[in-house]
Amino acid sequence: MDWRQLQSSLNKGLSTGMQATKERLGRVGQDEITELPQEYKDLEARVDALRQAHLTLLKITKVYESEAYDYPSHIQESLAELSTSLSLGIAGLSRGKAAPAPAPPPAPQHKTLPHALGRAATSAAAVLRAGPPAPGTAAGEDGPLATALGTYALAMEKIAAARVDQDAAIRLNYLHPWQATLTTTLAVAMKARQAVRTSRLELDGAKQTLKSAGPAKQEQARLEVENAEDDLVQKTEVAIALMEKVLKNPEPIRHLNELTKAQLIYFAVAAETLSNTQAELEELALAAAEADR
Repeated sequence: MDWRQLQSSLNKGLSTGMQATKERLGRVGQDEITELPQEYKDLEARVDALRQAHLTLLKITKVYESEAYDYPSHIQESLAELSTSLSLGIAGLSRGKAAPAPAPPPAPQHKTLPHALGRAATSAAAVLRAGPPAPGTAAGEDGPLATALGTYALAMEKIAAARVDQDAAIRLNYLHPWQATLTTTLAVAMKARQAVRTSRLELDGAKQTLKSAGPAKQEQARLEVENAEDDLVQKTEVAIALMEKVLKNPEPIRHLNELTKAQLIYFAVAAETLSNTQAELEELALAAAEADR
């Protein structure tokens, strides 16, 4: 770029900036602002709506980026585990046995509600097993509630595993592509729209320059207006094509389908597991009621 091209670019940028400032301050009449095609303005509105739809759903579904979205914030499992260990040690000493050796530190645990429920049920069952045998139960044999808690814990472990699988599938097949649409396809269309706005400002700035140009600069100013008009037409056509492409893109529907599919699989596993577990617990409840008579 030689000094003349540089000077022209600087002048154009200055003119555009001044035009934008005048419009923002209301110093330019509506008749002095170049009207863009209605087709373009309609596409702008539809693309804005599409972008807002993506952001609205993304605001909620971003929770899948962190598995602890349903994890009870007040849980202190380390204290619960310590209480269980102390209970087991006291129970052992009360029977004349030494407390068991401390277990090695546990591996990092998943922080989801099903995992927490499963661990709590397992811990509660362990506390019951460490105490005196339940009436009518032989030594070493689980009591009815310990058995029920163990059954429930197994169910929660299965549901927890399905929850982790669901979240991974949602992140891979929905969340990342959904976010990518905002940062790629939609972003390209928004950039093209900004180019149209800049070109329109350049044209209106050139028109103002032409109005105030003296006889010696009339021809050059007129040429600048013609070039700006051609540039605006070209950039508007590009933006229209890109916005139409965004609006016709079927990928967001496919991504939403992937979100629904992952949820369906998880809830189906949870429903089947809970149904089977509830049937087992109902049998245990009936048996315990019979034994209590």
